[in-house]
Amino acid sequence: MKEEMRTIGYLCPVCHKSVIQNRSIFALSASGAVVSCECGKSSLTIDADEGKFRLSVPCGVCGEEHLAECSAERLLHGKGIGLACPGTKQLCCFIGEEYAVEHEIEQLAIASAKEREQGENPEAFADSVIMYEVLSELKEIAAREHGISCTCGSEKYGMEIRHTYVDLTCKACGAKLRIPAATDEDLDRLCCHMKLEIKGR
Repeated sequence: MKEEMRTIGYLCPVCHKSVIQNRSIFALSASGAVVSCECGKSSLTIDADEGKFRLSVPCGVCGEEHLAECSAERLLHGKGIGLACPGTKQLCCFIGEEYAVEHEIEQLAIASAKEREQGENPEAFADSVIMYEVLSELKEIAAREHGISCTCGSEKYGMEIRHTYVDLTCKACGAKLRIPAATDEDLDRLCCHMKLEIKGR
């Protein structure tokens, strides 16, 4: 019998990478979990305590650490549970089914990247309207079956948003696909694609 799993995701406040890991329901119920970023500078902790869980979540939105408590039923079953940053009300952690966690954390990473770039430089994008349209189109492509994939066989990818382009990076082999995002022509070219394929290594 296959062990039932839960996926835990948050955005590292130090290196800004998405952190997504799986844990079995049995392990979570027995002893909780520690989920750490590969940079080694942030960890999310879940402590099991008689029918409920206490969480300590590094917040990729405000940079602080938030404490929360939730029932075992909500954390271990159903589509998932999201925890929001108290200051900004933005989602900072999601625990649940893998596809739901990946979707929510990807949206968080996009929003966080936009805010960081605008904070560092008010003219963050060559054309903000085009950039947001490109990001919206990428979201639609990703929602399709096998919408964004890599020739190495993986469909897991990360997204880096820059001044004039977006890089899609395969999480399995590290290959990149650059999507220009500065002109009307860039948007038109992207809209012609039903699917996108990263050329794997």
